[in-house]
Amino acid sequence: MRSAGAPPAFWPLGVAAPACGLFVVLFLWLEAQWEIALLALLLVAGLLAAGRLGFIARVQATADARPRLALISVLIVALGGMAVLHGQHFALLMLATVALYITVCLGLTLQFGYAGVVNFAGAAFFGIGAYSAAVLAQHTGLPHLLILPAGGLLAALIGSLLILPMLRTRGHYAALITIAFGILFRTFLEVNDALGGPQGLKVPGLQVAGWSFNDPIPLGAEREASFYFGYTLAALALALAAYVMVKRIERSWIGLSLDAVRSDEIAASAFGIDVARWKILAFTAGNLLAGMAGALYAMMAGFVAPASFTFGDSLLLVAIVLLGGSGNPLGVVPAALLVVVLPEKLQVIQEYRLLLFAALVIVILRFRPEGLLPRRMRQYFPGWRRW
Repeated sequence: MRSAGAPPAFWPLGVAAPACGLFVVLFLWLEAQWEIALLALLLVAGLLAAGRLGFIARVQATADARPRLALISVLIVALGGMAVLHGQHFALLMLATVALYITVCLGLTLQFGYAGVVNFAGAAFFGIGAYSAAVLAQHTGLPHLLILPAGGLLAALIGSLLILPMLRTRGHYAALITIAFGILFRTFLEVNDALGGPQGLKVPGLQVAGWSFNDPIPLGAEREASFYFGYTLAALALALAAYVMVKRIERSWIGLSLDAVRSDEIAASAFGIDVARWKILAFTAGNLLAGMAGALYAMMAGFVAPASFTFGDSLLLVAIVLLGGSGNPLGVVPAALLVVVLPEKLQVIQEYRLLLFAALVIVILRFRPEGLLPRRMRQYFPGWRRW
């Protein structure tokens, strides 16, 4: 029996990490439609059963108590999965896209999961980062590693123009402002010939220290890894850095202030918390993550166009956060996997694939309205020094 005050046992995390890695590899590896559908149903059933048995709570408790060990476990599993899929272009492309969506959704978690700032323009800020990368890579000699944060900073800067009207409104009216911005952004791109109009722009591939990410990686005399391997590695590194940043904020007094602002603005103001300041911080930091993910996506795709950043894409991002569990950074991982990969793997059934996907989301929220991995109740300053 574990003594009081002792850290939780490691075995829940030791079981969950390789199981998740095996699932992701199978999900990306399998091609038969019935196998994909069966695996998705098993994931949902497994998560629901694990939640009822308390296994997810044990995993989260272990990850909270041993954050560094949890990150190392996730890193080992991710690298192992990439090693297995090293030659498969589509699987690695999906994995990189999921990692980029996770980064954007971590930004949204920071905004309305922690601070309660609604944002239905996630795809627009993702697009700002993408178009920034296209313009900077084509017309400037800026090193590509600096273009990624530059895309994030530009998204945060443009987002700061929205925060002033958002601070003067609440609830549905604030949501309408972000919806209007998302529509305005796409319309601006379509009528702006300098940015390629509806046809979009080509984007050079990422290059770091003379190494082009668009070249295959040789693995001996006759074997080579897909050129998406490098992009997947970069996307995972960005998602990992975003996760660490969001968890650090959650565990700090900043996260405590954000929770207070989201829960009750009037009570937070009564206790001397500057509501406007924390909303601005959450909105800016969230858009920064979305912009950086968009810049990397543009270099990986090699092309950007207005059709890639629609209001429907913003709704998908919000759906990932709600499906995973609002306010829980860990929850966006399985949710992003389902939302991004499942429709692509079920191409054979064409128009019915979106219908099945919508039904799956409704079923999950029917039986688990707080999402697949609901956020645990905050403990006062838990584990701040462990990071």
